[in-house]
Formats: sequence, C-alpha cells, structure tokens
Amino acid sequence: MKKSKHILVTGGAGFIGAHLVERLLKEGNRVVVVDDFSTGAAENLSAVQSHPRLRIVAAKISACREFSQLAAEAEFIFHLAATVGVDLVVKSALHVLESSFNETQILLRAAAQNATPLLLTSTSEVYGKSAKPEFSEDDDLLIGPPGHARWSYACSKLTDEFLALAYAREKNLPVIIVRLFNTVGPRQTGRYGMVLPRFIAAAKQNQPLRVFGDGQQSRCFGFVHDVVEALLRLQQCAAARGQVFNIGGTEEVSMLELAKLVVKALGSKSPIELIPYDQAYAPGFDDMRRRKPRVEKLEQFVKFHPRTSLRDIIRLTAA
Repeated sequence: MKKSKHILVTGGAGFIGAHLVERLLKEGNRVVVVDDFSTGAAENLSAVQSHPRLRIVAAKISACREFSQLAAEAEFIFHLAATVGVDLVVKSALHVLESSFNETQILLRAAAQNATPLLLTSTSEVYGKSAKPEFSEDDDLLIGPPGHARWSYACSKLTDEFLALAYAREKNLPVIIVRLFNTVGPRQTGRYGMVLPRFIAAAKQNQPLRVFGDGQQSRCFGFVHDVVEALLRLQQCAAARGQVFNIGGTEEVSMLELAKLVVKALGSKSPIELIPYDQAYAPGFDDMRRRKPRVEKLEQFVKFHPRTSLRDIIRLTAA
C-alpha cells in the first residue's frame, strides 16, 4: 500500500543501504535516499533507480539544503551513512572522525525537530580490544589508544551512540541503535578491505588469498538479507526505542578457515598466504582476536535470529 510519508535512508547507495532500500520499496514505501556516493555506488541501486516511489539526493547530509524538511516529512529515518572498511579508516582517520560526528549531529538535530523515529547503525568495533568470548549490548567497552588510527572508527561510532541516546533522554527523540557485526552478501565490494568479497575475488582468479596476521582471529558473518530483516523488525517495534541491539551472525570462523572454505566452495586453485599486519596496514596495527555477538536481546524484542549458514553466505555472495 502506498504511504503518505516517505522513509529517509542516509547512505542508501551503500552495500547494506541499497538492499534496505530495495526491501522498503518492495513493501510499498516511498523512499528518499541521501548519499554522497563517497563509498556507496549508483550501481547498487541500479535495479530500482527508476522506481516511481524512490528519490535519490546526491549529497552529504551537511550539504543537503533540504535535509531538515526531508527529515520533518519522514515517518522514519534509517541512518546508515558512514565510512566503511579498515583500509579507509587507517588511511583517513581525520575524515572518519569529522564526517561521522558532524553528519550525525546534523541528522539528530533535524530528526528532533519533529521527533521523527530514527535507527542509527553503529558497529561491533565499539567493543574494541575486549577479550570476552561473546559481546552483549551492556558490556563495558575497551578501545585502543588514540595513537593507533585503527580505533578512530570505533570512537566515532561510539560518540554517535552517546549523542543519539542523549537526544533520546533530553529531547525525547525515538532512537534505536544497532551494532552491526560483519555483514556480507551480493554487491559488497572488497575495495575497502572487506574480507569475504576480497577472498572471493581472488579465488575466482586463482590468485593468492591474503590472510592477515596468523589467521586465527575469528569473526561471525551475517547475511545482508538477514540484517535487513532485523532492521525492519526493529523499525516496527516501539519497545525497541531507546535500546541498543547487536545484529550479526553467530557462526564463528577463523580467517584462515574462511579462506579455505572460499577456495573449496569455488573450486579454486588459489594458494593461501599469511601476511603480517605491519605489511598489510601499518606497524603496531591492533586487531580483535574474536568478535562474536550475543543476539538474545534481538530475539527477545523482535523474535529474530540469523538464519543463513556460513556456507550459504559464501555461495550467495560469490554468485
């Protein structure tokens, strides 16, 4: 059913954002995308770019003159605009910090004018260097030292969280915060260091799969369609407002094992190479040894649990 108001998606040309936009349109919503295409891409929206209920505004939030009006006329805002990828974070820490804080602050002010409900995407990076085997939303956070640019993204997103929750408390802004763990799927690029698309691209060419460090660091991968489903369920859940949620897969895998699974799934002849962190990034680079979410809170509030297996994720992403 066509709705009178639109849903505003910042970063809607990004990998996750574009999948979200497609789903919103499929369900009959009017959608306005605001994206400066710095890390997003027009081709991510190629399947829906001519859709009569989609409007795309090519601009940063801070450079969009009508942003306050777009926010005021929205029934809901999904804020996905962000710098992505460890490569970009390490190389452009100043851009990461400035853009994240400035853009989010403008967005929150605009949303607060009419108390427009808002979902802000944060990141599992905020859990920092904690050695816990699993991460819960109320855990203490342990961020690395400011001398390591690698932690600038975590700090910027954590600042966004504090700012959004302050707006929720002091301005009565209906805010939901989600911490996205590694999200993968079709159309994701390895351009900014994303590990699974990077492995798949190399395997398709029978080129070496470069695994950083000792390869024993582990991650959990969530399929993008599962993540979008969780976002939409949270949008509809009034009780979720003012809360923080983990969203991610729960099937843990080491990077070395992931490389082996990709080679096997694609029938590739690629060798696997271990590359020291100081060669891959910079001397003194820090990384998290494990990053596994607890998702019981998501299940409790919206009855959702990730359902796509790691092997299916690899197959669907490669396709």
